[in-house]
Amino acid sequence: MIRTTQRRTLTLEAPEQPGRPAHVSAASGLVAVGPWLYVVADDALHLAVFPREGTAPGRSVRLFPGELPLEHRERKAAKPDLEALCLLAPFEGCPHGALLAMPSGSTAERQRGALLPLAADGTLAGGARLLDFTALYSQLARELGPLNVEGAAVSGARLRLLQRGNGDQGTDALVDLDHERIIRALVTGRDPGPETVRTVKRWELGRAGGVRLSFTDASPLPDGRIIFTAAAEDTRDTYADGQVTGSAVGVLAPDGAPLFLDGVDAKVKLEGVSARVEGGRVHLLLVADADDPAVPAPLLEAVLEGVPASLR
Repeated sequence: MIRTTQRRTLTLEAPEQPGRPAHVSAASGLVAVGPWLYVVADDALHLAVFPREGTAPGRSVRLFPGELPLEHRERKAAKPDLEALCLLAPFEGCPHGALLAMPSGSTAERQRGALLPLAADGTLAGGARLLDFTALYSQLARELGPLNVEGAAVSGARLRLLQRGNGDQGTDALVDLDHERIIRALVTGRDPGPETVRTVKRWELGRAGGVRLSFTDASPLPDGRIIFTAAAEDTRDTYADGQVTGSAVGVLAPDGAPLFLDGVDAKVKLEGVSARVEGGRVHLLLVADADDPAVPAPLLEAVLEGVPASLR
């Protein structure tokens, strides 16, 4: 069992929308870069930015125009459902790298993403560039059935997506995209199409409390491995929420094979992870989603015991 410690809750200086609480509740993706923690929430039109150290409130940065309904069911139907946040190395037009926010694709309305250029110190540099993933996601849906992209991370020449297969009939999969082709699409602002897909590998992660574990996020390690989170949520499909019976953290090898999987002690639905190697150990920051807008998301930390910091 992986021990976790709560560092803080994700409170905000002000609500991202009038009538909403001043915190992030549905945290779904996490990237730590420079002095900042960046968090996407699956029920918002904004990115949340927090100091990496301390517990000072964060702030909201708009990604999409407009406002979402306040009523839960209407909001769920209209939200862009951003589930994955990925750090990209420098490329044309983003000389210091960028953040890539990706949607789940679980409905036709959930296929918009955003690209956010970074400054040299990891601070955001300019506004969000909107992206359309319709063509890419249509191809993935043909291969996988109901789509629910939950994690993204760069591993060598691949941009790896983790597909979450909710319910007993769902499919968990590792999707490898051609990194170079994805970057070219981002530079030109076009939809990454079916030609970016390289391989699709299906995985079974086991169960927690009698419920299937499914991928919820990803974070790269320097040697090409991927740290992933998974949650066991008792739901029939990619749309409905359900009771969470446990969460876990695992490691995928550079070739995509599972190397490690263990449960966490926190009774939460882990949805975001950011990993770093320090002092010969793998350190994790984790965020969770309570599926309740009144409950602020926690920021947790953990160390993976028994997992080597490098394969080299």
